[in-house]
Amino acid sequence: MSTHRRLRAADVRPARPGIGRGASRHAERVSDDLRLGRGDFLARRRRLALLTTTGIGAFGVVALYQFGAVSHVPEVPLPPFDADRVDASGEAYELGKTPDAALGIVSAGLTLALVGMGDGDRWNRRPWIPLLQAGKVLADAGGATLLFAEQVTKHRRLCSWCTLAAALNLAAVPLTWPEARAAWRSVRGR
Repeated sequence: MSTHRRLRAADVRPARPGIGRGASRHAERVSDDLRLGRGDFLARRRRLALLTTTGIGAFGVVALYQFGAVSHVPEVPLPPFDADRVDASGEAYELGKTPDAALGIVSAGLTLALVGMGDGDRWNRRPWIPLLQAGKVLADAGGATLLFAEQVTKHRRLCSWCTLAAALNLAAVPLTWPEARAAWRSVRGR
């Protein structure tokens, strides 16, 4: 049984100044809301964070191969899956002339930052954040769909890690819409 208590940000506020960042009351509220807050929007944001960080992990496996840190991508032993072929292709290095898994990690990191940005009432106080998040999640899903279609039509093979990341991007879409709708209503009501 865990003996960890759920700490509020004010409980761990440093007693004296030191080197580094300070913290505003608003930042402490964001910390408390994200970690301890309740409500449907916060629960959805936590699920979005889980999906996004899992996607970053999947991209990380592919990135290790694309950078040559590992010589083989562990793969599901089924006929349509062959990550080595898909992830070694020139298309995987075309955008920015860098491994596309690295770009996927950066993109997912931006999405994760948007998911974490703002307190539990951001849909009302800063409605642009959930609206931007919804647009970014939708763009992620569109990009994932395009990359999946590229695997199917060009390579006739799939990378299971890439497919997992694509599925996670698609699963994120319905999680972001309720807060975005509330934010849109908040903007329109002003």
